[in-house]
Amino acid sequence: MTSETKPESSLLKLWEGFSKEPSLEKLSIELEAYKKLLRFFQAGEHYYTIFNLSIPEFETTSADIEAVLGYPASGIDLRFWVSLVHPEDLAWFNTAEHETAKFLLSLPAEKLPNYKVQYDLRFKTKKGNYRRILCQVVVIQQHEDGTILRTLSLQTDITHLKPTGAPLLSFIGLEGEPSFIDVKIGKPLIPFKPILTEREKEILSLLMQGKSNKQIAAELNLSKQTVDRHRKNMLNKTNTKNSAELITLTIKNGWA
Repeated sequence: MTSETKPESSLLKLWEGFSKEPSLEKLSIELEAYKKLLRFFQAGEHYYTIFNLSIPEFETTSADIEAVLGYPASGIDLRFWVSLVHPEDLAWFNTAEHETAKFLLSLPAEKLPNYKVQYDLRFKTKKGNYRRILCQVVVIQQHEDGTILRTLSLQTDITHLKPTGAPLLSFIGLEGEPSFIDVKIGKPLIPFKPILTEREKEILSLLMQGKSNKQIAAELNLSKQTVDRHRKNMLNKTNTKNSAELITLTIKNGWA
């Protein structure tokens, strides 16, 4: 296999295909972008990146990456990040990125920020072992013509929740858009009917932060009995016995 046909080369060519002249406008994450960030479930150690498709390159990598993968943020660029992907996952990632590009290009420009792309891959740490990282990506800035300029990616260590298994790609609809879970590469997308309501997702997010039902009730201005009822409903819907099982199943299946 030549360097030109390797999965990592194909990935870089794909991202370069989105490139345009760099925008002189400085990135300013406004309130709506913060709201999107808060939608992410943080169920483990995590870091974030801001990717500029005009370059294409990471503009920002949070210092938390060192706690997750062992590498300082200053040494992370796109090529190095791709080189950390497990060899067995790399070909899948290449195909999944092309599937993602096809999906995003099919959307009207105004709907691009209403989707979260979610997938998991194994990444090599500085110590030489592999961790499974859940990558959740949203569009945070677009060019004047509506095409994507910058994306925000929250990358969370879910090794403890999904120690084995194949990678999973999902397109999670926000703002009422349909979701497509466990996308089968090359096959028609099948809309996924959400198992959990928006209120249940909100409560689950707080449970994942380690908060008690009483604390959640106070934060959401609900009675503890209401939170208890929502939690019981979620367990019944998902056929899980406790919050730990519920959280694990939610992340593995991309329900949130």
